[in-house]
Formats: sequence, structure tokens, C-alpha cells
Amino acid sequence: MGPLVRVLRLVDGEKKPPMGYIYGAMEKANECIMKTFSNDMSKYFEVFKIVDNRWNCQLHRLLHVAGHFLNPELFYDNPRIELDLEVTKGWFECITRLVPSIAVQEKILEEQALYKAGYGPFGSSFAKSQRKKLSPGKNTYGHEAPNMRDLAIKILSLTCSASGCERNWSIFEHIHT
Repeated sequence: MGPLVRVLRLVDGEKKPPMGYIYGAMEKANECIMKTFSNDMSKYFEVFKIVDNRWNCQLHRLLHVAGHFLNPELFYDNPRIELDLEVTKGWFECITRLVPSIAVQEKILEEQALYKAGYGPFGSSFAKSQRKKLSPGKNTYGHEAPNMRDLAIKILSLTCSASGCERNWSIFEHIHT
């Protein structure tokens, strides 16, 4: 359960805004659980059913997927990120839901090419050195992509909470005692 506790600590932590990290942390937790069970699906299947049920009803949102895409630390470390259907679908869904203007949506998609290619300020040596140091919501390198930058800051600055999980733990504690 250690990997799941790390995800919950990340969600409720105060060290850095977690929105850009939750999706990736949950993927790592799943990988860790699979390795613990020697990649034998028959051993971890029931665990995943429980985890997925909680994940899908309380934590997994399109905003987390979009935050994963918009986190430069994760995006540039994984060149295959844009091939992940769930990630790109979540990102596009967030664009359409959070940006009412079709003209601005189209500008964001045009600006996305700059982000993907690491063009201009996105690819400067200073920006590269700050990817793992600076919180993704505070990244201000997108001057050449102002519409995408504004949406990224809006998404990555959102707060998260594990209070739903804490309510469960409280109920479990009463049952146990």
C-alpha cells in the first residue's frame, strides 16, 4: 500500500501544487504494485479493482490528465506522452470545456506545437534547467504561447485534496474500534 500512500500524501501535500503530478504518480503506483506481485495479474487483479474503483470515483479527472500533459518535467522526460490516448483525449477535453471561444481553442492547438517542439523559451537552457525545480503552475516560459500558458496556469494552479479518502479512513477507524 506504500505507493498509494505516497499518492495520497502528494495530493494532500503542501510542498508543491500536485495537479501536474497526480496522474503520473498514480501510474507509477500501479507499476510498483504490479512489480510487487511479480507482474502476475491473477495476484494483483483484486487489488486493482479496489484501487481503480476509488481512483475513478474520487481522484481521476480530466484535469489531472491535462495537468500531466502540461507539466514540463513529465512532458519532456517522456517523448511518447502525446501517443497516450487517455492523456491527449483529456487535454483536448479540457481545452473544449475550459475555453469557450473556438478561436482561442484553435490558437491553443497552434501554440501546442511550440510546446511539443520545445521551441523558443520552452527550449531555452534556463527553462530546461528549471523543469524539475520550478512548480509547473509557476512556469512562465510560454510568452510565445500566451493562450496555452494561461490555460496551463489555470489548470496547474488548482488545489487538490484527499479529504474524501480521509473520510473513508475515519469510517474505517470507527468500525475497527
